[in-house]
Amino acid sequence: MSGQLVREGHTGTGPGAITPDGCAVELYGRLSVGSEPEVIASVLRPGASVLELGCGAGRVTHPLVGLGFEVTAVDESAQMLERVSGARTVRSPIEALDLGEERFDAVVLASFLVHTSDRRVREGLLATCRRHVKDDGVVLIQREGADYHSNLPREREDTAAGCVIRILSADPVGDGVDEVRAEYVFDDARWTQTFRSRQLSVERFEEYLGEAGLAVDRYLTPDGIWALARPVRT
Repeated sequence: MSGQLVREGHTGTGPGAITPDGCAVELYGRLSVGSEPEVIASVLRPGASVLELGCGAGRVTHPLVGLGFEVTAVDESAQMLERVSGARTVRSPIEALDLGEERFDAVVLASFLVHTSDRRVREGLLATCRRHVKDDGVVLIQREGADYHSNLPREREDTAAGCVIRILSADPVGDGVDEVRAEYVFDDARWTQTFRSRQLSVERFEEYLGEAGLAVDRYLTPDGIWALARPVRT
């Protein structure tokens, strides 16, 4: 598969390896999982095949495996994939992934990746989702909350991991894109991450999915952060 790509506007600081999109490998090995596995599992049959795009260090992967799903975990970082166990792993940028004729019951695009600032990358991400989902399968996409760029600064505690997560700022850099700064503070270490994010209205989000041959079936959470889409049959 292709090697790592340089991600414009994405940087990170702190101990250990940093991936092209500014993620610190050790940090993501420490952070705890939220409600993502339960949301995903709620719409799948037992033992379903899942293609997880951008799996990182396996925060969501491992609970899904524990729930009995057959997970193929994709990431462009070899260091991240070294931390994933119990799942088949594939190293590739998401937008370049091509597993041939293989199709999955569910394709998961979490971590707000759909908000990438690069139009070509977004189109590639959604094309990968459409290409790898079964005709009767589902694509599960995690969106940013409505106030993610305006309710700042804000912080929350990841008590299980023992850290404070702060979103410090979201500064406009043009064309509807913000440069977001975050920090993660532990007793023994501190990491920062800067990344670019495009705000997407529900209408624009659904429009982009439509262009990729996907249609939103419903939103799975009251805040609209998780969307369930299905392939449009042609």
